[in-house]
Amino acid sequence: MADRITDIVAALPGVTGDKWQARQVAALLASSRSLPELAAVFDLGSPLSGVSEELRTCLAHELALRGVHVAATPGLAGWATSAHHHPLGWLPLSLVRIENEPNLATYSATGHGCTVLSGPSGTTPVPQNSAALVPTLTETTTPATAETIAAAVDNWVNQSNGSVEARVFSASEPLVTDGVPKTLTALDLECLRGPRAPLTVSQCPPDQAWRILFDAAANGGAYNLGEHGAYGRLAAWRSLAGLSGAVPSSSFAEVEARVAACQWYHFEANTTWFHHVAWDIGFACLSPDGRRLAILAATDTD
Repeated sequence: MADRITDIVAALPGVTGDKWQARQVAALLASSRSLPELAAVFDLGSPLSGVSEELRTCLAHELALRGVHVAATPGLAGWATSAHHHPLGWLPLSLVRIENEPNLATYSATGHGCTVLSGPSGTTPVPQNSAALVPTLTETTTPATAETIAAAVDNWVNQSNGSVEARVFSASEPLVTDGVPKTLTALDLECLRGPRAPLTVSQCPPDQAWRILFDAAANGGAYNLGEHGAYGRLAAWRSLAGLSGAVPSSSFAEVEARVAACQWYHFEANTTWFHHVAWDIGFACLSPDGRRLAILAATDTD
């Protein structure tokens, strides 16, 4: 069994030292090999003992995305429960409640493919209310916050044709749901400028926000392959953390709780900023006290 995995690893040059290749190989192995076979990757006495820790770590998180409880799986648990200092170590080695049905690519030795998501499901439309009160809003976006919010779609910009708008506003009074559409229109967001049909806003469960952001991060945009599953998961959670207003030093559990406490909205608009091909994202996140509104809009095209 180990020999078959060795062949896969050997067929992709530089895997022991190239972090990008490690992500690709980990996704390929997790999607195409059984757990007994994969245990050899985590056995430091096996013929695969020379693979990088980057590959092992990515593989552990790729398996978690596929529903494996890594820390409780024979052959994997020993490595998973030992000390590791790695950026992915911030994530738990099993899925949490809102990580619902991740859109995982299928892999083979010759390539990979995935379904293109059209948008979140299970949303509830927010009616337009012209009489809704719009509080005074002050922009508080910092470069660091914008970077964190945009983490899931950073690959669209750097590796494809994407555009991103990530902004944060502070409200003088608590904002309520029926005021969100009018408030978004009043913010003069770049993504909403110009002639357009009425803005469509829906309340969105946080699990659907995660699913769309994970898809954008892991599977990429029009002209790129994305970050693959392990780092795509990390990027999606970085975006959720930034949108929800979690402090940078927060633990995963603290971010998860903050995300669950916020109100999430999905918005669409027929403006020229969005390409309206297959890769359009519009999310707004309202803090539990209603005084912080964060926006992430992204678009890409082929």
